[in-house]
Formats: sequence, structure tokens, C-alpha cells
Amino acid sequence: MRTLFTALVLVILLCSVSLALADTPVAVAAEKGTGITVIHANEWAETYPDIYASYQANSENEEVHEYTEVHPFIKVIYEDYGFARYYGSARGHYYCIKDLTSTGRPHALANCFTCKTADFTVLTLNEGDSAYSKPFDELDHSSFDDVGCFTCHANTPGSQITVTHTYLVDAMGEDFTKVPAETLSCAQCHVEYYFAPEGKMTSLPYTSLADMTPDSMYDFYEAMNFSDYTNPRTGVKQLKTQHPEFETYMGQGSVHAGTFTCADCHMERLTAEDGTTYPSHKYVSPLESENIQASCAACHKDLGTFVHGIQEKVTTRTTELGEKLEAYTNRLADLVASGKYTDEQLADIRALNRKGQWYWDFVFVENSDGAHNSRLTARCLDMAEAFINAGFLLMDALDI
Repeated sequence: MRTLFTALVLVILLCSVSLALADTPVAVAAEKGTGITVIHANEWAETYPDIYASYQANSENEEVHEYTEVHPFIKVIYEDYGFARYYGSARGHYYCIKDLTSTGRPHALANCFTCKTADFTVLTLNEGDSAYSKPFDELDHSSFDDVGCFTCHANTPGSQITVTHTYLVDAMGEDFTKVPAETLSCAQCHVEYYFAPEGKMTSLPYTSLADMTPDSMYDFYEAMNFSDYTNPRTGVKQLKTQHPEFETYMGQGSVHAGTFTCADCHMERLTAEDGTTYPSHKYVSPLESENIQASCAACHKDLGTFVHGIQEKVTTRTTELGEKLEAYTNRLADLVASGKYTDEQLADIRALNRKGQWYWDFVFVENSDGAHNSRLTARCLDMAEAFINAGFLLMDALDI
């Protein structure tokens, strides 16, 4: 989907900030209450100078790619949705607030701050779900911290990782303790989510690990008759998948989920001047770290060639299917515009459009281009192509 620039971008997106300092962190759920405050990252600089310096190094990622220009077909696929107007590549945690507030997409509610700043997380912990439906412009973000230490540690950096985003705790249910802490910390934001129709809370479309499959999530949305937007020309009530790194990595077919965490692959351990080691909080691709590649060498003698091979195959196929979805959308729009067909006649064609776009988008917006789980990625693309082809056949039969 993207160039090999993805190898760097995926890491900036993949990991949450400030994982624990011990080798075996323990994850706990944040307590709710009133009067909770945020100790911002810069206030920990003297206590953890090396870690803080490594986090600040994320500022080096300044480049932004405008995906509506790189992939113009999304202007048609996402028509009448914000991402059709502006879709800039994320620069990572260091730029969260700036990127959010400078985007060309409108933001009506405060829920858009969910994964951008711990200051909003504290609002949800103190005020509950009502915080999500506050007007976006009502919040003075001038003093907000970007994603920082609080996001993954609350105000107690150290061996304990605190999951401060309670919607993840709710979604994992009894499976919360089955996922490593270093992966849960990243899963707070790198997930497929939706805003609940009532209350506009940030929510996840599952309640267990078993329900985290693309199929189960699609069924979840179907059962609640949910859509993110309606294409104005086709009438299709579409779903807009959001960066499902966690679901992809933990999904069926993953060869590493049971062995490695996000931190193992994206947060290298460095040695301080006094000889102690610490986890770097500059999020890197395994391809950018000799330390991490050394750990991979037992199985991957040439990790770069292996990963690039997967990504090139996936990006090529994803682009081809994106262009095919664009053609599908335009053809369906022509059928609707003709006025010759009833909603009943078009119902199955619209349903196949919705399904094909969901499975395609699950890969298009997942930031590893297949590297996290090449088997699940291939399956999603197979499903997308099957639905798209079936829809074209129905249109061929109808438009004669």
C-alpha cells in the first residue's frame, strides 16, 4: 500500500509510550475517580533522563505523506467521509496534538482526543463517559501533553504498566490477563474502534480475544446496524476500519504473538553511561535496529529482505484491489443514478460493496503491510477480492 517508508512509519504508529523498566512488567487497569491529574513527560526528565531523551528523539520523524494524493482512489471509496478530504500519514506520538489540530478533517467532539493525549484520558477517568461527547473546541488543548508517560504508567513509572484507556479493559474482559503488558499498552490505541451511537464513547467491537477476528467484528457491526458513513452516490452504509494492529498481530495465523511483544520488536534496549540498560522509547522498525535484528537472527538471517518481500507483495495487491473498489463504486453509482433499479434490486450489490471494503480496509490501514501477520493479511485480501468479484457479477447480470 505504501512504499518501504512504511517500515519506519509502522513503528511510530505501533507502540504506545513509556513501557515499563523491568523485564517482566505487570499490567493493571487504571482506577477511576475524581481529582486525578497528569504528571507530564517532561516532569520525569530528571528521574529517567535516558528514557526521556529517547522519547524526545521521536521528533526526528517530521515527514508527512498525503494519502489522498498517493492513493487517489480513496477519494471515491471514502467519499463524504473526512479521510476522503485529508489523510496525512501519522508522525507518531511526539506530534499527536499538532497533527490532530492541524488536520483538514473537522472534529466535532472531544472523543477525537482519545488516543492523542493523556490529558483527555484523565477527563474520562474523572468524569466518565460524558467526557467523550464534549464539543471538541470546548477543550483548551494548549497545555495538553502528547501521548506520554501517563498513557502507559499512570503516574507511577516503573515495572507496572497501567492500562489507562478503560475501553480496552472492558473489551478484553476475562482475557485481559492473557495478553502481555507490553502489548496491552500499545493496544490502547492501535486497534479498530468506533464511537458508540449513544454517548459517542470510544469503543471496541469485541468482548474477548476470540471475538477479535475481522469476521466477528463485521458481524458485531451488522448486529447493531452500524456504519461510519454513507457513500452519497451509491447509498452504501460503509465501515471505516481504523489501524487494527493489535487485532492483526494477535489474530489467527500470527507466528510471533505467543512469543514476542510489541516492545520486543520496536523498543530496543540500550546501555546507559553507567552500564545499566533501559528500554528505548524511540520507536523503531526492527529493520532500523541492529540490537533487535540480532535477536531475530536465529530465524531470520536477512530480516530486511524477508520483511520487504512480504510488504511489497501486500502493497501491490492492496493497491490493485483499491483501484478495483474504486471501479466498483463508480459503476454502482452509475446504476443508482440511472434510476432504473429499485433498492431491493441493488441491496445485494451494496452489501457486497460494504463487505469487500471492510476486508480491504482492514489491510489498507493496518500499518505493517502484512509484516505483523501475513497469513491473516492474505486471507482478508482474498475475502475482499471474492466479495468485489461477486458484486461485479451481480452488476453484469443487472446491467444488460
